[in-house]
Amino acid sequence: MRQNKVKLRELTALWKNNMRKMKVFCPVCEAAAVIRKSNRKHRELADLYCACSDVECGHTFVLQLTFSHTLSPSAKDKEHLLEKALTGLNSEHRQMALNLINASVA
Repeated sequence: MRQNKVKLRELTALWKNNMRKMKVFCPVCEAAAVIRKSNRKHRELADLYCACSDVECGHTFVLQLTFSHTLSPSAKDKEHLLEKALTGLNSEHRQMALNLINASVA
């Protein structure tokens, strides 16, 4: 068991060191900055609360991170996504949606 914990710690350390991280720079002094907090406003928009790492600068600021565009479409099956959307509806709305789908196919 002890050996497994050591291996897990080593793998975790390797993963953390090899993981790509978003680099943020202070807009005032251009030193590296640290993201202190994030606030997701929408599924495609987040505010990043940042602080400059230069103690002489001490600038704190907010960056907005937003989705721009898709380079490669999702591999998730469209039918699966439709099924998931329909299961969230009550029976009356589900039937209305199915009628609309059938009408557009015909």
